[in-house]
Amino acid sequence: MIDQSNNKGSAVVTFAAVIVIIYGLQMAKVFLVPFLIAVFLALITVRPMLWLQRKRIPSFLAALFIVTTILLIFGILGTILGSSIAEFTAALPGYQAQLDVIVASVFDFVVKHLNGDESMESLGDMIDPGWVMGLVATILNSLKGVLTNTFLIIFTMIFMLLEVSSVGTKVEAALGRSAESLERPREFLHNLGRYLGIKTIVSSATGACAGMLAWSIGLDFPLLWAMLAFLFNYIPTIGSIIAAVPAVLLALVQLGPGAAGVTAMGFAAINVVFGNIIEPRLMGYGVGLSPLIVFVGLVFWGWVFGPVGMLLSVPLTMTLKLALESDERTKWVAILIGSERDAQHALENRATDPA
Repeated sequence: MIDQSNNKGSAVVTFAAVIVIIYGLQMAKVFLVPFLIAVFLALITVRPMLWLQRKRIPSFLAALFIVTTILLIFGILGTILGSSIAEFTAALPGYQAQLDVIVASVFDFVVKHLNGDESMESLGDMIDPGWVMGLVATILNSLKGVLTNTFLIIFTMIFMLLEVSSVGTKVEAALGRSAESLERPREFLHNLGRYLGIKTIVSSATGACAGMLAWSIGLDFPLLWAMLAFLFNYIPTIGSIIAAVPAVLLALVQLGPGAAGVTAMGFAAINVVFGNIIEPRLMGYGVGLSPLIVFVGLVFWGWVFGPVGMLLSVPLTMTLKLALESDERTKWVAILIGSERDAQHALENRATDPA
């Protein structure tokens, strides 16, 4: 009886602690988001950093070269996209009004010519396709706001890169853990960095193709659609769909149904080639998460950290899974949120080691 009450009390305390942590993360997101972006960039660039060090280039010069390159890329993109985002935001009310007219005319046609009833007309009043384009403007402006902390992000990233070569020795000396006990976290960081690196290359190619498609069709703001395709490609499965919808809606408003169909087919072809053919071959493995958890993580981290949380939802969830795996009391949660392959591996281990 006492054990049961203790277990219930422990569960309540754990639940309360989780709520407090989540609330704290939300309150501190102004400081945490730049830090997360710095970690994200450091994980992507750590391989080039180590390669430059192997070429006998001092750590500081290697980090300075990488950071200068990133600053140059940020500067070019910021200059080009800043004006495009402002122009798109200014033109957004007009696009939304035209979309409302198109939706209303479609439902009027259904009601009058296809024996529809009044409920169809009511449904048309409830649908607001312009909301999607408004969401895109909100996300892009939020990301532009995050980049106002560029110098904080860059300096944090520099210090992270400079610590790469010595962090293993420091952790081993401070915590008294052997090199073997640090192998799993080291392997996780290696795989996460590899995942982010390959994802960045594939996302860049996806964005470039999407931008060229929009430009060739004559769609307004092709650079915005390229950037949107690049960013949302970090979100597995549904990210590419979300990125395509506003471009298709703009093509419908600006150029008509035919151009909208071509835009939809073009985005679908790009995502099939890069997402289903090229990326799996480069990766060689999945993210190790259940598809349902990927979607739930997208919603949860987006709620906690905003647009940046959505883009980094997979790395953040993978990190949470590693933390859960490290404790025997929470290992079962890591198995539940993991992939089917992880569950089969756990069953095999249980069969070979019943104790």
